[in-house]
Amino acid sequence: MSPDQIRFLSLVRREVNRFMKIKRQTLGAPLLETFLYISVFGAALGSRIDKLHGVDYVVYIIPGLIMMAWVTNAFANSSSSLMQQKFQRSIDDQLSSPASPMELLLGFSLGGFLRGGIVAIVTFIVSSLLVDLPVRHPGLLIVTFILIGFFFSQLGVLIGLRAEQFDDVAFAQTFILQPLIFLGGIFYSITLLPEPFRTLSQLNPIYYMISLVRYGFLGFSSTNIALSFLFLTIVTGVLFAFNYRLFKRGYKLRA
Repeated sequence: MSPDQIRFLSLVRREVNRFMKIKRQTLGAPLLETFLYISVFGAALGSRIDKLHGVDYVVYIIPGLIMMAWVTNAFANSSSSLMQQKFQRSIDDQLSSPASPMELLLGFSLGGFLRGGIVAIVTFIVSSLLVDLPVRHPGLLIVTFILIGFFFSQLGVLIGLRAEQFDDVAFAQTFILQPLIFLGGIFYSITLLPEPFRTLSQLNPIYYMISLVRYGFLGFSSTNIALSFLFLTIVTGVLFAFNYRLFKRGYKLRA
């Protein structure tokens, strides 16, 4: 391998080692959380709602839960890792190294992407053991998950860059990301909502991401699949380009 490849793989390995050292927190806790969601919502609401759009309620919500596992973990890893290194000033060593801004950005991004992906895959496996979960469009589903994971890993990088303290990261995750996820249609279909809440839900970008994931699993979507996929591709590319520009400038990275 070339020196550039070795340097880049070292950055990614550092990020992976970081979250693997605390597996019970970074991997175990999200899996327990998802299992509780399936148990509580599947048992409590499944007996009352029965089916949504011809699909058992517990099966209907699992694609959203898998996506939520990827989203929250990708965001949390990227934002906390970058903020921690800024706080400890260990980021200075990387900025003075031969690593390019692109390599640094991808290193942080792939760390979050891989953590979210591991949790999501294990969540999928566990869910498949509990219920009969179909996969109607595997190709579209894989590409969609890759884009979603990369987008929220990039979003975590952006928050980590802008954050001045750890409370800023926690605030973004608790008061911005989580409400958008829960109001995006993970646990319900927006067709059940009265106006104006149905229209407001359609302004939530996560609603279109969940619709893509649900279509990949169940073959059902309440949105235009082509437009939703185009939207996801564009916003992911724009966010990556914006973060790359910030890394090139050293935005809030240098003391």
